[in-house]
Amino acid sequence: MKRTGNDFSITLTLDPPEADVFNAIGRVNEWWSQEITGNAQKPGDEFFYHYKDVHSCHIRVVETIPHKKVIWQVLDNFFRFTKDETEWKGTNIVFDIERKGDQTLLYFTHIGLNPQYECYEACSAGWTNFISDSLYKLITTGTGVPNPAKGGFNEVNARKWTLL
Repeated sequence: MKRTGNDFSITLTLDPPEADVFNAIGRVNEWWSQEITGNAQKPGDEFFYHYKDVHSCHIRVVETIPHKKVIWQVLDNFFRFTKDETEWKGTNIVFDIERKGDQTLLYFTHIGLNPQYECYEACSAGWTNFISDSLYKLITTGTGVPNPAKGGFNEVNARKWTLL
């Protein structure tokens, strides 16, 4: 999937080195949601995100270049609030990391999430919160602000979903 000028993106400027930024990205339970099951560390890892009965998705890590890049692919997706419940399916989520002088730049791009999507307003607000606030805090303070565990999604549900 190629980037377009309309893909949702955020850039963070950080003091910690590239290795700290890279390592924090894979700790999705600490910045995105405590309900995530699975792993997000290396190519081939898969994880499941769930938020109440509103949003769930199945994501695979497709590429990592240590301290430089992480690419996730959304394998499946469900939104309760859109006509096309699978809007994210087949999109890529890219984290590019670059050191400039004494700062690290993190470029987050959700390739395929653009204003034509029905979820764009809600999804861009969500990503802004998770990247600009929670991931930023995890990288800079060691503690993110992920969605808390609600008890609604677990390994059993994740296995059922992969069988659909």
